[in-house]
Amino acid sequence: MKILILGAGKMGAFFCDLLHEKYEVAVYETNPKKLKFLYGAYRFCKLEEVQEFAPDLVINAATVKYTIPAFESVLPYLPKECIISDISSVKNKLPDFYKKSGFRFVSTHPMFGPTFASLNDLSKQNAIIIKESDPMGGAFFNSIYSALNLNIFHYSFEEHDATMAYSLSVPFVSTFVFTAIMKKQEAPGTTFQRHMNIAKGLLSEDDYLLQEILFNPRSSEQIEQVRTELLRIKKIIDEKDGPEMQQYLKNLRKKL
Repeated sequence: MKILILGAGKMGAFFCDLLHEKYEVAVYETNPKKLKFLYGAYRFCKLEEVQEFAPDLVINAATVKYTIPAFESVLPYLPKECIISDISSVKNKLPDFYKKSGFRFVSTHPMFGPTFASLNDLSKQNAIIIKESDPMGGAFFNSIYSALNLNIFHYSFEEHDATMAYSLSVPFVSTFVFTAIMKKQEAPGTTFQRHMNIAKGLLSEDDYLLQEILFNPRSSEQIEQVRTELLRIKKIIDEKDGPEMQQYLKNLRKKL
């Protein structure tokens, strides 16, 4: 099986390392410098090389801003029987694109990244496979993710975006608020330091990715809940209401 990976960033390199021993892998990247440290794969900078390679599967690992443009550039050079796939955390424009592409597709979301996850042990990490995907493509990613011991879930495009609005927008915004009011400490406590590390990792992500996740139409509703909870906590603190604070903490522990 021939697999073409679009993009030699963090996730592109991850999939290259993961797949090259079992499959014939090539990586297409418009920036030749990013290809220097890849091994075990063909390294392409020209679309004509893609055409000659004739992949059976394309994994689009370009950043979310360039997911669809990367597809559009490479589609004319692919065999018609090729399956195209994305690993994007933002799916909102992809269903329409796939319908118009004329290619079989599989859409997944490995819900981890090299920024935070330990790639040596992904057993506590999750992956989503979109239900509308081609069965053969879905089976391929199911086997790959199973081999990584990931917890696999099957969502529709609609269900995926609804889940992402909650699971990504809430922690992202909470981290932004922490960072915005943060003052650097010479001797930070453990909790402060952990929050700081999370903030540094999150803010090292691509700006467009953060923007697109937060511009999810469902994000505003989730963020409103954050605002409501902050007002509730502020009221308890302002009134120094000990019993109410105890009940509030009790409710939080129940949720965990």
